[in-house]
Amino acid sequence: MSTLAVVLSVGLTGGIGSGKSEVSRRLAEHGAVVVDADAVAREVVEPGTPGLAEVVAEFGEGVLLPDGSLDRERLGSIVFADEERRARLNAIVHPRVGERMRELVERAPGDAIVVYDVPLIAENGLAGMYDLVVVVDTPVEEQVRRLTGRRGMTEADARARIAAQATRERRLEIADRVIDNSGTLERLAGQVDELWADLKRHADAEDRR
Repeated sequence: MSTLAVVLSVGLTGGIGSGKSEVSRRLAEHGAVVVDADAVAREVVEPGTPGLAEVVAEFGEGVLLPDGSLDRERLGSIVFADEERRARLNAIVHPRVGERMRELVERAPGDAIVVYDVPLIAENGLAGMYDLVVVVDTPVEEQVRRLTGRRGMTEADARARIAAQATRERRLEIADRVIDNSGTLERLAGQVDELWADLKRHADAEDRR
């Protein structure tokens, strides 16, 4: 169980290209307080931050765009091909992300359902931090199709990024709830509606304890 002072904390995760962000957006529309780890990760390495300075010290000025901001695609191509360098990047970014996320949650109402949109719950052994873990599940070939079609990645790059994350099976092992996002947006919307109703029931039960 989470020790945070909110009525329910939910970890939302899924592989790259799974549609996790769409699920997160729809939960926010329902009234969830969403804390987006990727957005926070971008924030902690904005120009002028200690985080960006440390990234540049580690990886060199070649990871900067002409305007001084982080070239995330360039950095991604470096770390996704090298597990040791990825670990060094995570050691810089993850502590800062955790601290900032805690600050955001402290602002949430006491009766909030807080959804943590976190890509690496399985990889980092974080499932125990949440009351419930929701996994957005998508077949690998569908992930590849989305990454090459919508994000313009090469197939090799898409598969490398998928391989750098937890396997589909490993994510499903930690799931309390699963959203199957292999179909249409309409089907996804219905599942999110059902999930929100379930979370509300769960939160009400927790609140009565």
